[in-house]
Amino acid sequence: MLAAASLTNVFPMIDSNAKFTFNGSGTLATDIEQGAPADVYAAASPTDPATLLAKGLIDKPIDFATNTLVLIVPNSNPAHITSVSDITKPGVKIVICNATVPCGDYARTAFTNLGITNGAMKNVVSQADDVTQVVADIASGAADVGFVYITDADSAKGKVKVVRLPAKAMPGTIDVIAVVKKAPDAAAAKAFVATVLSAKGEATLHAAGFGPRPK
Repeated sequence: MLAAASLTNVFPMIDSNAKFTFNGSGTLATDIEQGAPADVYAAASPTDPATLLAKGLIDKPIDFATNTLVLIVPNSNPAHITSVSDITKPGVKIVICNATVPCGDYARTAFTNLGITNGAMKNVVSQADDVTQVVADIASGAADVGFVYITDADSAKGKVKVVRLPAKAMPGTIDVIAVVKKAPDAAAAKAFVATVLSAKGEATLHAAGFGPRPK
């Protein structure tokens, strides 16, 4: 099962017997395009799955959860970040995911929605391959503020603090899942997707901080 890094903690709770590879959604999509064996592809955005569907590499993707983009700062909060308006101040060090990863695309959408793209991108000191790396950078104090999902922030409680984004900044964060066309074990793939979509799967996702499936 290939799944977005933001699903690292929750998917093993849904199925402890499945074997997972977690990485940035874009990287995993490239792996599938290059023929890497996989039964299921789960992404943190509909974008990459739509590309794979158009190429006939996966079955129709299914929305299975939503998430929330937030800011995280080190516990000590050396840059005194209390709102997103603080991130454009001189000297603030921002870490975001790169543009090929959903968390990076979502962060850039938030900048656009708030009209702070130039000021924010000027302060970006690092672009990570996935949200896990962003969390690690902020927890270690390597940067002042990072953009991740609330689920990743929750998994790092005690190491980082959360600063919420205003509603007008929020991009629509949707997680999707699909069976890979050349799945080595199609039956297992379909069973896993069914489990994720089941009441148990939804409850586990909710407990981990994910929002409900889009209606």
